Amino acid sequence: MAVEPDAVTGRRSPPTDRVVQVLDHLVARPERRFGLSELARALGMSKPTCLGILTALVGGGYLTRDPEAKYGLGPALIVAGRAAQRGFAVGPIVRPHLDALAAEFGAICTASAVVGDQVMIVEVAAPSGVEAGRTVAKVGEVYPFAPPVGLMYVLWSHDEEFTRWLGREPAFPVVLDHDLLRSVVDDCRETGYLVERLTPTGRRLFSLMAGVAGRDLPAELRELVGEMVSSLGERVYLGRETSADVEYPVSLIAAPSYDADGRQALVMTLDVGGSISGAEIERRGRALVAAADAVTAEIGGRAPVR
Repeated sequence: MAVEPDAVTGRRSPPTDRVVQVLDHLVARPERRFGLSELARALGMSKPTCLGILTALVGGGYLTRDPEAKYGLGPALIVAGRAAQRGFAVGPIVRPHLDALAAEFGAICTASAVVGDQVMIVEVAAPSGVEAGRTVAKVGEVYPFAPPVGLMYVLWSHDEEFTRWLGREPAFPVVLDHDLLRSVVDDCRETGYLVERLTPTGRRLFSLMAGVAGRDLPAELRELVGEMVSSLGERVYLGRETSADVEYPVSLIAAPSYDADGRQALVMTLDVGGSISGAEIERRGRALVAAADAVTAEIGGRAPVR
């Protein structure tokens, strides 16, 4: 679980590194349990620092503490591990569809999934002449799964999942216009895809969010929050707002694949990053939906019954 420096600032987060150290140490020794002093000594931490990390991880279910005050792996890691396994197992299935879309539209295409409390990129396909490793999105990159990040991962799922996401503590302050969000949900379910507006602020936001976990946000991101004046729902074009012969600045188009329980297994995206006509939006959206539906069929999934 090596922690990479922030892609934009080059900074590391020592507190986050220490959390990863604790988890790495225990994951490498799953059959053992450790006391506070033993862990602090093995990891070169002070006991108060180590205790604070252990207490937070126990509170989140990632570790357990037995009556003898020894710590071991907790049930939340099982849930996160299963989600990660499911996401990465689908990777080889979704990859040919992403490659075909990337070639047809000359666009970077991704597949991502919710893994625990984060959104993770599980596959990236780039058009000819662009190396996948040099793209903005990279496999393994994570984003917080909390408003305003993650709308597309609950749009097409069951209503209770959408409601739970709305109830999560926001990654940072955001305006939630519930009536507008309901319109976004209904529109995206009708068309089968989401069209995100292109704004310089939005593109910069998600560049800075890459790799950020939890609430420890870099100073640059906090400054950017002050620039975000639009509500969450206003980042999405509704179908009734677009005309075939008018051009619109589009960031990306997204569509879901489902698992056997009718839950969103993946979200596939097609990057645009420029202005295209309403007719072209529909053409790309339908192509993306067809690819996502093919993935659903190949993994034995089904669309949810609402």
